[in-house]
Amino acid sequence: MSRIGKRKLQIPTGVEASLNEQILTVKSSKGTLTLTIDPLIEVIIDNGAIETRKKEDTPRANVVQGTMNSLIQNMLIGVSEGYQKGLEIVGVGYRFNVQGNKLTISAGYSHPVVMTAPEGINITSVSNTEITVEGIDKQKVSEFAAKIREVRSPEPYKGKGIRYKGEHIRRKEGKKAAK
Repeated sequence: MSRIGKRKLQIPTGVEASLNEQILTVKSSKGTLTLTIDPLIEVIIDNGAIETRKKEDTPRANVVQGTMNSLIQNMLIGVSEGYQKGLEIVGVGYRFNVQGNKLTISAGYSHPVVMTAPEGINITSVSNTEITVEGIDKQKVSEFAAKIREVRSPEPYKGKGIRYKGEHIRRKEGKKAAK
């Protein structure tokens, strides 16, 4: 039995939630998010709360109930507070350059890597070695941050590369440890 699936989600102030057939729409001043609800799950909105219930008692319904509840929770947090992911780049000559929705990354390649932010994602520059990826959709924010990190993943010997803010990179000794 899923405890996550059974929790009631409180709708924050300033947020509207509506259900049309199997499509849940959550709106606020920050934006609108929609989610297609799985046919095994029934969503009930009443008294400022959202609840998910199973239509049948199967193992798949148990799994989907918890997943749907978590996705709805992410939508409510996204439209009320938003999500952000911090990235930093470490290395001599490595830097970020933000111009509008374009991000130029100098990461030791013979050419700069240019990335365009998807719709609904904002990139802000804290310094030339730190950026913040912000948006209302948790999946889009995390996915774009992962694509940026993938340009030059941190390596374990010198620690150079792009890492998440606060991420700890496990360091290795190198050749001198073999002796």
